[in-house]
Amino acid sequence: MWPVRRMASTMSASSAALRFDLIAKCSTTRARASVMTLPHGPVNLPLFMPVATQASLKGITPEQLEDTGCRLCLNNTYHLGLKPGQEVLDAVGGAHKLQGWKHNILTDSGGFQMVSLLKLATVTEEGVRFLSPHDGTPMLLTPEHSISLQNSIGSDIIMQLDDVLVTTSPDLARMREAMERSVRWLDRCIAAHKNPHSQNMFCIIQGGLDLDMRRECCREMVARDTPGIAIGGLSGGEAKDDFCRVVAACTEQLPDLKPRYVMGIGYPEDLVVSVALGADMFDCVWPTRTARFGNAITKHGMLNMKREMFAADFGPIEEGCGCACCRPIEEEGAMGITRAFVHHNAAKETVAAHLLTIHNVYYQLNLMREAREAIIEDKYPAFVKEFFARLYPDRQSFPSWAVSALRGVGIDLLET
Repeated sequence: MWPVRRMASTMSASSAALRFDLIAKCSTTRARASVMTLPHGPVNLPLFMPVATQASLKGITPEQLEDTGCRLCLNNTYHLGLKPGQEVLDAVGGAHKLQGWKHNILTDSGGFQMVSLLKLATVTEEGVRFLSPHDGTPMLLTPEHSISLQNSIGSDIIMQLDDVLVTTSPDLARMREAMERSVRWLDRCIAAHKNPHSQNMFCIIQGGLDLDMRRECCREMVARDTPGIAIGGLSGGEAKDDFCRVVAACTEQLPDLKPRYVMGIGYPEDLVVSVALGADMFDCVWPTRTARFGNAITKHGMLNMKREMFAADFGPIEEGCGCACCRPIEEEGAMGITRAFVHHNAAKETVAAHLLTIHNVYYQLNLMREAREAIIEDKYPAFVKEFFARLYPDRQSFPSWAVSALRGVGIDLLET
């Protein structure tokens, strides 16, 4: 059991470009509610961050993204370094101006491309040599170059370049090499960072599924005292039980007054459980990608809007949802966006992907808003139980990994 008590008052810590205010802790689990204030405004945690890889969120405009309540989204350093390139980024004055986004941006360092573009990449102590997926030209991404690119992008949170392996790799020697190299590369990133007073660098904990290695990496990374801390290398095909054990082992060692970011996580169940385990920030392309396949995320599970059953369904995508697509239209005679309309367009028009992207992003952000409210009211265990009961009406179908992980922090999903 995680021995915490409710916060009597807000606890705060500040670095040059980040203020972290811990508002409340769940009295049962490790869940926390906080405010992270960045150069482009405050962000409430826990938080899901939509991924705008190429400085745009596929399917919606910056104004529509803002309307979902998003105040922190992701860009990708590797892709922006290739196109439009550092010269253009410097000329325009950074990614905020490039994409017309007045809120906060976090940039991935490019390290994940070691996994996603493995056939095009070679890793050495110097850095990562890539062949561009666009035209096959070579590119060397070193810790120094990654930070230089992120300085040009101007993101509010920048990530160290880390050595990333899939967690399921059986090569423990290579996993240790990657973990230790990530620590060394962090030191190089810190030395290369030109804008510590306006951009926050987060370290990234590596170590695969080896909990001792993860704990060792935690100690090394915490000693570097970066403004925030990420848990990397997950969502790489590992079992959910293993994923939860890694998150729990890391959060147990991390300081209270720094934001904790689990990279690449996006399924609603993963978010709710990870918050209970003590994590604050998440990102994933899944909500936008699944929208382009015609799927809507709802409290009762996924809806494939291409199915014929929605052809004459004139209700909203999700009743009670506050997104721009589901909100009722006040004008007399107006029906608003219906499931039938989305179904009609899902297989042949981009408007369906556009509408579902708005809905799915809003759903993910709102799920974290509701989780935060529950933590502040010290009702997070009840929130978690209600969430799983809606998603799995038969409690015997609750995922075993979630039952086990939540039991470890004081929530018994199977308790009647």
